Amino acid sequence: MTGAQALIRCLEEEKIELVFGYPGGAILPVYDALYHSKIRHILVRHEQGAAHAADGYARVTGKVGVCMATSGPGATNLVTGIANAYMDSVPIVLITGQVPTTQVGTDSFQEVDITGITMPVTKHNYLVKDPRQLPKIVRQAFHIAATGRPGPVLIDLPRDVAQAEIDFTYPESVNLPGYRPTYRGHPSMIQQIARVIMEAERPVIYAGGGVIGADAAEELKMLAETISAPVTNTLMGLGSFPGSHPLFLGMLGLHGTRYANMAVTGCDCLIAVGARFDDRVIAKVAGFAPNAKVIHIDIDPAEIGKNVRAHLPVVGDVKQVLQSLLALLQKKENREWFSHVQALKAEFPLRYRQGDKLKPQYVIEKISEITRGDAIIVTDVGQHQMWAAHYYQFKRPRTFISSGGLGAMGYGLPAAVGAQLGAPDRKVILITGDGSIQMTMQELGTAAEQRLPLKIFVLNNRQLGMVRQLQEFYCDRRYMAVGFSFNPDFARLAGIYGMEGYTIENAERLAEILPAVLQSPEPVIVDCLVCGKENVMPMVLAGSTIEEAIG
Repeated sequence: MTGAQALIRCLEEEKIELVFGYPGGAILPVYDALYHSKIRHILVRHEQGAAHAADGYARVTGKVGVCMATSGPGATNLVTGIANAYMDSVPIVLITGQVPTTQVGTDSFQEVDITGITMPVTKHNYLVKDPRQLPKIVRQAFHIAATGRPGPVLIDLPRDVAQAEIDFTYPESVNLPGYRPTYRGHPSMIQQIARVIMEAERPVIYAGGGVIGADAAEELKMLAETISAPVTNTLMGLGSFPGSHPLFLGMLGLHGTRYANMAVTGCDCLIAVGARFDDRVIAKVAGFAPNAKVIHIDIDPAEIGKNVRAHLPVVGDVKQVLQSLLALLQKKENREWFSHVQALKAEFPLRYRQGDKLKPQYVIEKISEITRGDAIIVTDVGQHQMWAAHYYQFKRPRTFISSGGLGAMGYGLPAAVGAQLGAPDRKVILITGDGSIQMTMQELGTAAEQRLPLKIFVLNNRQLGMVRQLQEFYCDRRYMAVGFSFNPDFARLAGIYGMEGYTIENAERLAEILPAVLQSPEPVIVDCLVCGKENVMPMVLAGSTIEEAIG
């Protein structure tokens, strides 16, 4: 069979059910081979949408997402999505067409060095030069993407390699001597951690996206309840711990809850689980958990001690390490600490003022109230993302899909497409801003073509809200290039794509239509004309510690 046929056979061997993509000349042999396969192809409207959709699919399902694009601009249009998956540790495999090997390096039509371009933002990548190596490369790519700390892997396939004939054999196993992720934590270190935890009087668990990636939410809950430790999440960790649980502190960091930040500052033992101590969490390093013994559990050794010194580090799979740790712990209660944390929650609650204009926080609160956490929430990036993190109460993992590390506006809509295709029987709700949705709005065509019942809420403040907020605090209210003097009528736009559309200007009208919208089997866009002066609070200003948050 040809290299292209072998590639499709490899995808079938990996049990891939669908791929997202956009065809072109260099990848044409692959699409021709796909014609005879049962793998479902989702035609996006832009290659960036393909990468984000594969990302959303992977986050919801826990499987490896797959997308395809042609050479040159097709490949470069994937880069934002690749970087996003890399920053958030999402397993996707990207297949790009390339000019024939004889033309590589000659600046031929639609040629770019995509392996060179993506080297900093892929876990690994390949330029396939020998068609006989293709099955082994594909097997390795899926193994690398899904194991250890997950991430994106790119396969660049020249057209002549795709057209060459080979004898097909798919490898049963992978042998990569230089790639041996550590899954079992060091037993003696886990024993030391157990002793420190049992001696701690003010423990806090700081849980990140690694808990979700390792399917360790149940172990996290058992740990918190066993040692009576409050739990705070990173943005990527939301959903790993029930939002209604009395031990839950919400999100911490630059826009974290006051009580989460204060609890971390006052703790004597900080148990970091599947989190990487990024700058959005720690702010001023010197003031972050200054009196705590820091325990850091992560599968990536490169993250240990990178930003914050770990007194007790363990490299290993979060689920396996927590299981080993739980076997060594005894039930304990920290009643004084629990009471103190509950007092902080009562004294510094999340709040906003109701007014004549529709408040974005209220929109999200009402969605949370009606769905009761039984929905997959996808967001773009900006103020609405932070409000969703605060005001939607998540119950389970893989229900909050958002761009964390890269902060990519335009992520939301294509990611929601991927999420809905990955979970066709679940309610998928996109919460986006008028700025974000216009970056990838063409994917409404993909959603319409696939007849996806997405519920899209545009928190329309007619500006780039988060940038405006930063200019308010750091530029003495010199607002530059943040207001939209023109926005489309999103409700009318819905009609153009065959969707239901609503424009909402006040809380009463929202409360009136929301139950029907969320129960509708049809795709819906709700244009929420929200107050443009709202800021995301709390907020940690530059140079401050997380305890010094304002608002």
